[in-house]
Amino acid sequence: MAGELSILVAFGGGLFSFLSPCVLPLFPSYLSFITGMSVDQLQSAAGDARGRRWILAHSLAFVVGFSMVFIGMGASFSALGQLLFDYRERIRLVGGLLIIVFGLFVAGALPLGFLGRYQQLQLRSKPAGLVGSWLVGVTFAIGWTPCVGPILGSILSLAGTAETVSTGVALLSAYSAGLALPFVLSSVALGAFLATFRRFRPWIPVVERAAGVLLVVVGVLVATNYFIVLNSYALSLTPQWLLERL
Repeated sequence: MAGELSILVAFGGGLFSFLSPCVLPLFPSYLSFITGMSVDQLQSAAGDARGRRWILAHSLAFVVGFSMVFIGMGASFSALGQLLFDYRERIRLVGGLLIIVFGLFVAGALPLGFLGRYQQLQLRSKPAGLVGSWLVGVTFAIGWTPCVGPILGSILSLAGTAETVSTGVALLSAYSAGLALPFVLSSVALGAFLATFRRFRPWIPVVERAAGVLLVVVGVLVATNYFIVLNSYALSLTPQWLLERL
């Protein structure tokens, strides 16, 4: 079982990714693309049960698409870590240092040009139906943008130091859930999202810097092997009834 602290960090990474400048301001555009509706049509459709079901179905197909890619990446990184078991300490140290670098980049303290370049796959028109929305989700994950790529890379670094492949899968499942949950909730409450976004928008840089600071702290803990200690402590505080259900 993945440590509770690791799961919380991964889930928080997903939330920070949704709140990043790459996703949050573009959320209405993503939703409009996968549903084939304008923003005004989406707001009208969200007012009746049938419209909400339509939007929810396409949103779920989209998040399943990117979640499958991320979870597959987590399994791959963990499997690679298992193959290099004899070098686990070195992998842990390198992984911690990478997380620190990613954190400094996200916080704006370490400008790295190569992290600002990315290959983006684009679909000029969405294939019809729920399969099309799923495919857009897959494309979204593969063409991941650089300002949240470091957060994803940090969670993958944690997965690479995981003791089992299932732990890596759990970490990326938590990351995907952190990104998917606000996406789905906002999709069926677009009016409330737009109103909240107008007030929240000036705080996006602050949230991004906070995410960077969190990654630096996690990186230091991983590099010094204190992350395992904190995981064990968190596990000791978890009620037995909850452990039996995890």
